[in-house]
Amino acid sequence: MLEELNLDKTAEKNIKKWLKGKYDDETKATINKWIEEKNISQLTDSFYKNLEFGTGGMRGEIGVGSNRMNKYTVGAATQGLANYINKCYPEGEDLKAAIAYDSRNFSPEFAQIAADIFSANGITAYVFPELRPTPQLSFTVRELGCQTGLVITASHNPREYNGYKVYWNDGSQVVAPHDKNIVDEVNAITTISKIKFRGIKKRLKVIRPALDKKYLKAVKSISVSPRINRKQSDLKIVFSSIHGTGITMVPDALKQLGFENVHIVEEQAKPDGNFPTVVYPNPEEKEAMSLSLKLAKEIDADLVMATDPDADRVGMAVKDPSGEWQLLNGNQAASLIVFYLLKAWKKAKKLTGKEYVAKTIVTTELIDAMAAKAGVKCYNTLTGFKYIAQVIRETEGKETFIGGGEESYGYLIGDKVRDKDAVAACAIIAELTAYAKHNGISLFDFLAEMYKEYGFFYEGLFSVTKKGKTGAEEIQQMMADFRANPPKELAGSTVIRMDDYKSLKRTNLETGTSEPIPTGLGIESSNVLQFFTNDGTKFTCRPSGTEPKIKFYVGVKGELKDKSLFKETLESLKNKVSSIKEELSLT
Repeated sequence: MLEELNLDKTAEKNIKKWLKGKYDDETKATINKWIEEKNISQLTDSFYKNLEFGTGGMRGEIGVGSNRMNKYTVGAATQGLANYINKCYPEGEDLKAAIAYDSRNFSPEFAQIAADIFSANGITAYVFPELRPTPQLSFTVRELGCQTGLVITASHNPREYNGYKVYWNDGSQVVAPHDKNIVDEVNAITTISKIKFRGIKKRLKVIRPALDKKYLKAVKSISVSPRINRKQSDLKIVFSSIHGTGITMVPDALKQLGFENVHIVEEQAKPDGNFPTVVYPNPEEKEAMSLSLKLAKEIDADLVMATDPDADRVGMAVKDPSGEWQLLNGNQAASLIVFYLLKAWKKAKKLTGKEYVAKTIVTTELIDAMAAKAGVKCYNTLTGFKYIAQVIRETEGKETFIGGGEESYGYLIGDKVRDKDAVAACAIIAELTAYAKHNGISLFDFLAEMYKEYGFFYEGLFSVTKKGKTGAEEIQQMMADFRANPPKELAGSTVIRMDDYKSLKRTNLETGTSEPIPTGLGIESSNVLQFFTNDGTKFTCRPSGTEPKIKFYVGVKGELKDKSLFKETLESLKNKVSSIKEELSLT
């Protein structure tokens, strides 16, 4: 009957493999039900390929099939990772792995499967007794001296998804050569008979509450203005965990810093993988923040914050002079954090000439400008926090990391964690709001003050989705066209420079001369193009590494002469970004 459905050949092959293999009866019953119902779309989507284990892990819809998140795909990923760990370390070494999970459906079950497999392969598995934020896993890997770690999470994807993120012994997501080597080991698991599912009890450990306290202590240590925090202890803060892990640590972290007037969005406080109050559990979306903004209006709050399900990203909102709440984008929030940290570190006489901030190359140039004026180095890395973590690792003991972030709502303060940390970010955002209020201004005024001093930077992001094999070819052709024919102007400003991170070549488009882009410390060959104009506009093209799309980042700059002109200046910059989108036909 299966042959009669005329399925994709790979899908048919994988279905037969699952029906004949040692998969559980419930799984086989589901497959047979789909066949009887002639549910071609379900069979195809679930089996037309193997769920890809990329350089950082994997992510997919939960369900039966080779292209779904389930005990067998999680099992193969963990067995491959365990095989690689055993190859990297000498026999007899005490090998350890830390495991965390978020609120998504089947996260606890997948975490236990991974723990069992690690233990069966001679690796002691340390598992949190309940859900915990991703940054806490990063901290725990280092604190326990683990060789690896993983988090079961799909970040801010829709409720149907779950995923698997892998960490190395320094608490950062895996980088070369380990990333590609792990992929090879995972791909070598071609049959479930190679997966050791039966756990060994003596190698299964529960992470103790003492690690929670150590993590919170590390978060508290990033505070630069504890005296001001105490004076502003009644700061009205609205916080939502959007049914995720943030509820386990953020309220305690805020309390540790002295903030006692924190209002939790109760409708979203209970961890729930179905995310019943939102369409997407993503703090970048206004819909996901609507309950937080409603509560903020009711209590006349000073600050609104919300974290995504695994609490590595945070969204925030400020109240404008008209009393309306405005969501800040990732570039604005990252800039505010760095603006405050540089001011506070200078006031505390902590700047010695060896400090630095870090960001990705697609993140706002405003951070570079602020660092330059403060006499602080700014490292620019490829997209992905693993590259910022690489900078921290390579400069450890020689330079001091103040903080930094990326435009996609991820921020890090201090070096105790080596990944995006929304718990620490919430703490420092509350502190910078208290700092502003202590100085007699609102958070909005603080934002305007930053733009008046350094220029009004504004950034836009556009994505074009191209699915399938032909879509991938179209994306590659778009990149080839931009390389061969760089835009001559952007919004009337001459394009003077092109940075090609694939060839690692920087070209002066006025003279035609080129020089190498320095590699190392977060920079390596990558399929990214950047163009710069003589008025400070930056345009970046980057194919996504996880989705069938190409992303275009546009950054423009203006002047804010007075905070009363904030809205007018912002609209002008938004129009400029839109005009560049139209000029380049970014659709």
